Amino acid sequence: MNILLGISASPGMGIGKAFILPEEQERLIPKRVIQDDEIESEQARFRTATASVYQQIENHLKTQSANDLQNVILETYLLMLTDPVFTQEVLDAVVSMKNNIEHVLQVKTEEYAERLRSSGNDYLSERAQDIEDVFGRVLDLLLDYHQFNIEQVPDGAVIVARTMKTSDTVILGKRRIAGLALTEGGVASHVAILARSFGIPAVVGIPDVTGQVEDGEELIVDGQLGEILKSPDLATITQYRAKIASEEKYRSALKRFRDKPAQTEDGTRFKLYANIGTPEEARLAVEEGADGIGLFRTEFLFMESAKRINDEGGSLSGSVSEEIQFEAYKQVLETMGDKPVTIRTLDAGGDKLIDCKEIPSVSEKNPLMGLRAIRLSLYAPKILRTQLRALYRASVYGNLKIMLPLITDVSQVDTVIGIAKGVQMDLRAEGIAFNPDVPIGIMIETAAAAICSDCLATHSAFFSLGTNDLTQYTIGIDRENPAVAPNYNEFHLAVLRLIKRTIESAKAAGIPVSACGEMAGRKESAIILAGMGLRELSMSPKQIPVIKEILSSFTVQELENISSRSISD
Repeated sequence: MNILLGISASPGMGIGKAFILPEEQERLIPKRVIQDDEIESEQARFRTATASVYQQIENHLKTQSANDLQNVILETYLLMLTDPVFTQEVLDAVVSMKNNIEHVLQVKTEEYAERLRSSGNDYLSERAQDIEDVFGRVLDLLLDYHQFNIEQVPDGAVIVARTMKTSDTVILGKRRIAGLALTEGGVASHVAILARSFGIPAVVGIPDVTGQVEDGEELIVDGQLGEILKSPDLATITQYRAKIASEEKYRSALKRFRDKPAQTEDGTRFKLYANIGTPEEARLAVEEGADGIGLFRTEFLFMESAKRINDEGGSLSGSVSEEIQFEAYKQVLETMGDKPVTIRTLDAGGDKLIDCKEIPSVSEKNPLMGLRAIRLSLYAPKILRTQLRALYRASVYGNLKIMLPLITDVSQVDTVIGIAKGVQMDLRAEGIAFNPDVPIGIMIETAAAAICSDCLATHSAFFSLGTNDLTQYTIGIDRENPAVAPNYNEFHLAVLRLIKRTIESAKAAGIPVSACGEMAGRKESAIILAGMGLRELSMSPKQIPVIKEILSSFTVQELENISSRSISD
């Protein structure tokens, strides 16, 4: 038995067979000159590949139960595949260019897409993305290129990889994964956050983990110690099975807190909300006794959309229509009933890359400091308007609150409020019902926002502390970088003092303030936040009973004493 050391990213223990994720390969388009006697065979390859893709999509429409929007998209793809004008352009180009069909198809697809984008017509511009998507499938077939589908990971596996794309982590909520063993990532990375959300043990920062583990090898993931045990003997497996059983017993005992209010030993009440990334997780929040949703990360809707049609035989490239968003928001609101649901506008960019033609792509030396979150939404306001329309339409189905990420200036809040008023005017003109009084609040996740929180409080309906980014930006530590992970410290005096200042500003302005970063869901840090005066905490659903239990063990005075020592010199 060998032990691989890493960093604990999600607690718990798991036993399973290693499943090594293959490295993503770039699709390379070869270019070669063909002879006259090869022209006909290259044209025939194009016709055959196009017909095969057509048949795949047609079969999907006949045999699978897709929603109306998916059917419309796939039917559009069928029309494009049989478009006589484009087909003839490709066939003629094989003759004129005298290149292999893969290169010719790539060139003609790009030309045609650019022509549509330059038409000045919004509808035709959107079709440019469709033509790239559907003929990308034809190219994959011609190249015999098969992207790995994350859905192939079996239940009970330990996922071993250099890294996991955030978009691939959707599998964590769909499979009973035994654990994660990764080379890259940190305790506050989005993969780690999702692993904790689903109660999956994870260890990150393991040097060359894919080179040290064999596919199918028995592994134990110890998320408490940050260790991976390779090919453990029977005695060790038995020992860990007993530990896992003990942990399950503890979790079962916590169920007694589900229907109890969160409160201290002397009766001070708290509200514990859930952080979620998908509509399905709202049911988990209800099961764990959440008082509402404190953070719905909408970027996962975009990531999931980028995979959905691709897995079914097409590709959406991350585009999420107003209707898809509306249905998702409505589902969460209806699931939670009259409990508050705080939905964050798109927080893309930085370390959350989304393959979507609507989201502008810019070259950035430091993307975490660049075009991300609210900056991206204001840079591409069409995305924001679409999202706000969906949110307001859904608002009549529950208790909605809208939250803006990475706010650093009052002008950003005012601009969004102006756009929201315009959206409301449009909905009224269209006769669409909505709640005009939906609160719009902001995340405090930079030192700038915390220091200016007194000014921001007069323009915001509420504050929510995003402690992950607040820590990252305040002490200058990339939370996704395992090399500097030991320096990532949420208890840094500067971070705690900024949190304290934000709480005081919110209290002075009479607006609610909560914490939705990872600090809120950990025992030690939840104690500190509660002692600072926070009475609303939002966390991974599975941590709600844990925090209820810890709060019940202290009086408010004891919490305040612990907290005051933490923020003093």
